Amino acid sequence: MAELITVDDPDDHRLHDYTGLTDVELRRRREPAEGLFIAEGEKVIRRATEAGYTMRSMLLSAKWVEPMRDVIDAARAPVYAVTPDLAERVTGYHVHRGALASMQRKPLPEPAEVLRTARRVVVMEAVNDHTNIGAIFRSAAALGMDAVLLSPDCADPLYRRSVKVSMGAVFAVPYARLDAWPRSLETVRTAGFRLLALTPHEKAVPMDEAAPHRLERVALMLGAEGDGLSARALDTADAWVRIPMAHGVDSLNVGAAAAVAFYAVTTGRPAD
Repeated sequence: MAELITVDDPDDHRLHDYTGLTDVELRRRREPAEGLFIAEGEKVIRRATEAGYTMRSMLLSAKWVEPMRDVIDAARAPVYAVTPDLAERVTGYHVHRGALASMQRKPLPEPAEVLRTARRVVVMEAVNDHTNIGAIFRSAAALGMDAVLLSPDCADPLYRRSVKVSMGAVFAVPYARLDAWPRSLETVRTAGFRLLALTPHEKAVPMDEAAPHRLERVALMLGAEGDGLSARALDTADAWVRIPMAHGVDSLNVGAAAAVAFYAVTTGRPAD
């Protein structure tokens, strides 16, 4: 059973994991280096523990102690009970959900490992907006994509905002990083995947003509908001595909485009 500890000093060193959560650059540096990430809200905390992540500690406002009692009882980590005001002073924002947990990261698998049993894969290039990362992972989980591969400059899926937007879906879909970009895409092709680059370019084939759901193994490539896939990534692809648009609209937000494309890729293949 976890120890429930009341803390009334915002400078208490035991709250170190939770300091400055609104300082994006600080957290980007600290969290991977210290091997942690922050889960926010009851549902996300539960999904993180169910996915096998080890809890380092939990920070709760008093009213969340009882709703989280079963998690507290099962935890082997300290649980700090604080006032909402103290939580805000420590984190830098009003913690609306009243519950935060510092979780231990797991070592990332190698790309070959996540590709071994996958048939439908998402490949992201330079998607560095945490909201978009979270939204794409949520759609990938919901629509039956098997794995996600990230270029070196993609944002951290375990950053608090990404985890929150995904509602914990980042814990459900295996992911890995491709270290050498775009050269590592050859690893994907060698594993038997056809690389389809999603782009609004007029030379791209409409998604329904490409019929990706009929292919044995598909890797769908997505680029960052605005710029889309780089010329190097497009040159590496086996084919360019696009979502047909109406009313003069030329493109969708990458999160929305991903959801539409995932549906097209997985149509006829029930989610596990």
